[in-house]
Amino acid sequence: MKITHVETLPVLVPLKKGLMTKTAHGEHVVSPYVIIKLKTDEGLVGIGEATLAARWSGETSQGCRAVVEGLMAPLLIGQNPLDFNRLRLPIERCCVQNPFTKAAVEMALWDLCGKVHGVPVYQLLGGKVRDEIPIKMVVGAFPVPKALELAKQFLDWGVKCLKVKVGTDPEADLQRVKAVRELAGPNIPIGVDVNCGWDLPTARNMLDRLAELDVFFVEQPIPQTDVNALAELRRMSRIPIMADESIFTLNDAWQLTRAGAVDILSVYPGKHGGIASTLEIAAVAKSAGICCSIGSNLELGVGTAAMLHVAAASKTIDSERYPADLIGPLYHEVDLLTKPLDLGPAAARVPEAPGLGVELDEDQLKEYADASTAARELG
Repeated sequence: MKITHVETLPVLVPLKKGLMTKTAHGEHVVSPYVIIKLKTDEGLVGIGEATLAARWSGETSQGCRAVVEGLMAPLLIGQNPLDFNRLRLPIERCCVQNPFTKAAVEMALWDLCGKVHGVPVYQLLGGKVRDEIPIKMVVGAFPVPKALELAKQFLDWGVKCLKVKVGTDPEADLQRVKAVRELAGPNIPIGVDVNCGWDLPTARNMLDRLAELDVFFVEQPIPQTDVNALAELRRMSRIPIMADESIFTLNDAWQLTRAGAVDILSVYPGKHGGIASTLEIAAVAKSAGICCSIGSNLELGVGTAAMLHVAAASKTIDSERYPADLIGPLYHEVDLLTKPLDLGPAAARVPEAPGLGVELDEDQLKEYADASTAARELG
């Protein structure tokens, strides 16, 4: 089998009215992502998703396509997609950074490998360690009335865990979390995500105050640039500290764990350049005696499917203790799939069909294509 064509399909998918979200990084209203197709001479097609956000990883739709078409396609065309380990290294080395772009291509290779062997990707990873993956829904950093409206909507759905975005203004942050806690009651776990929005003195003060509201983790309380400051914060905190923006690479995982800077690593394939790298980072966490949690960049269906396979196959990704952010398709107008994923509301299930276990909806791809540019196929 050989890869004959590499296709890039840019899409613009809006979030649902009322579910647009807001963090310390800004508002997320529409998702300018890229779908990747790897076509073979035997008629099989592998699919991947580049979940792009310039203020998150520095990647854009245009940049993703330039990297795939100019650097990766020549490395892939004519190659056997089953030679995964041999193809992975040149893909990683063809350019620095660009993790979500690399992840999309790597997802498509996993998808092809699973389809060839007739098994789900999680089986290629050694099999499932859990049948259900608990999830949490995210309340954006909105004023209290809007935050309560969202929290009530999620709880009415049957969601059993919430994460509240903070990091915009300390007092407003505190009032938002307090209001959600009062609404949810004492039995719903609530975490907070700062998205780098506090400096160290603010974080010290806020952690003490949030502990009184029974917050069960604080995600990325300070900017990602100072591992020692994060370690200092962890030593004084009564609340477990989760790293997200601080943990992109395997070296990041080593530096954070060596410094004793965190209790949890937020992981997912897009951020780390693929499924294989995500599992390598989970292995570092395991060796350091800490756990991981599945994070999110508000993926569509294909990206979320890749996350589900990783979450199902890794014990170190402790979704029972820290429920996963397997939620992107719930926030978007469409997921680009012919059959929606099983995403809860309290727990998600991994697809059972071969490969990633999902099929693209070609009509949705056309409807939500980025009109500013056209799909391109090389080969």
